[in-house]
Amino acid sequence: MARKVYCGIDIGTYHVKVVIAAPAENPELPMQILGTGTASSRGMRHGYIVEKIEATKAVKEALARACSAARVQIRNARVGLGGVGIDEIHSTGDVTLTPAGGVVTQQMINRAMRESEKRASPKLANRTIVHTIPLEYRVDGQKVYGKPEGMQGTKLAIDTLLITMLTQHHDDLVESVEAAGVEVDGVMVAPLAASLVTLSKAQKTAGVCLANIGAETLSMVIFEDDTPISIKVLPMGSADITNTIALQFQIPLPEAEQMKRGAVTGSDIPIRRMDSIVQQRLKEMFKLIGAHLKNINRAGLLPAGIVITGGGSGMASTQEIAKAILKLPSQVGQIGHMPRSATVDATWAVAYGLCKWAYGEDMVEKSSSLGEALDGFWDSIKRGLRSLLP
Repeated sequence: MARKVYCGIDIGTYHVKVVIAAPAENPELPMQILGTGTASSRGMRHGYIVEKIEATKAVKEALARACSAARVQIRNARVGLGGVGIDEIHSTGDVTLTPAGGVVTQQMINRAMRESEKRASPKLANRTIVHTIPLEYRVDGQKVYGKPEGMQGTKLAIDTLLITMLTQHHDDLVESVEAAGVEVDGVMVAPLAASLVTLSKAQKTAGVCLANIGAETLSMVIFEDDTPISIKVLPMGSADITNTIALQFQIPLPEAEQMKRGAVTGSDIPIRRMDSIVQQRLKEMFKLIGAHLKNINRAGLLPAGIVITGGGSGMASTQEIAKAILKLPSQVGQIGHMPRSATVDATWAVAYGLCKWAYGEDMVEKSSSLGEALDGFWDSIKRGLRSLLP
């Protein structure tokens, strides 16, 4: 019997990245990457699709390369969503157990979560709920530490984090991928997908911010107690740095991109002036992250600090600037538990994380003990993260 393979598709503003992976024979080992494929994105702007036909062509190209490398055909995939249309809504739902005191069941938890979605409906015009994440449970007004299943009471309440995106952006992305001949099994916002393979459970439990510096977006997800408590996507990215360099020194964009990344171009532009521009724009980005942390009362309060990923994470001094601006420990993210010979870096985290999500859901269906199947976050995926596809 052939082993099952999983496919993750990360559609970014500059690149489409596809990872095809399969479980290792030893479940303690990371998934084995069978093939990867990439293509220049077309028809994209700030993480959402503006030309579906062009976007489909890019997906087909990346898929073909990954399938060729893996020597398999892919019919189903998970897709990462990362556009500026992503936003969050906090809501609350509650259900009555029984007047005489009833037992909390998974069915009751699901009903309370659906109630929280209904109460948020006035804020959902033209928006789709991508994920519903439980933040806190209460039974008869008392906070529950852990899971409420099996507890007795008369009323169950739940605070939720609803991750939403513009319905048009959601539908355009799904349609573009399916037009490439692949059925979309599920969607996940890109920061969450990346977190599955770049953050440890210890980091997510202590409190951490995962920041992805993309080409035209700056996305972040904040974890606490092993649960995502906030997600934000801003319309700013490493391309803004390239544009600033091109304007400042009146040079072509390709040359500005090379200089931003430290390549030797033969230019007589002083390195110090170049570094000053890059650092200034990076400071602006991390100040935006700091402002969001302040808004959610987590400024300076994340013991695991900030982990930086994305194409912009490789710029010189990124780590030091983040530490100075945010007053937090700072590090450039890596895909955890990968062999040293692996050819993928953290820029592939979203696509690889989508594969791990798909495998995790399969394991949940086969195992009554999530802890035996996968660590930490899969319980939240099974119970709280729901992909609302037609």
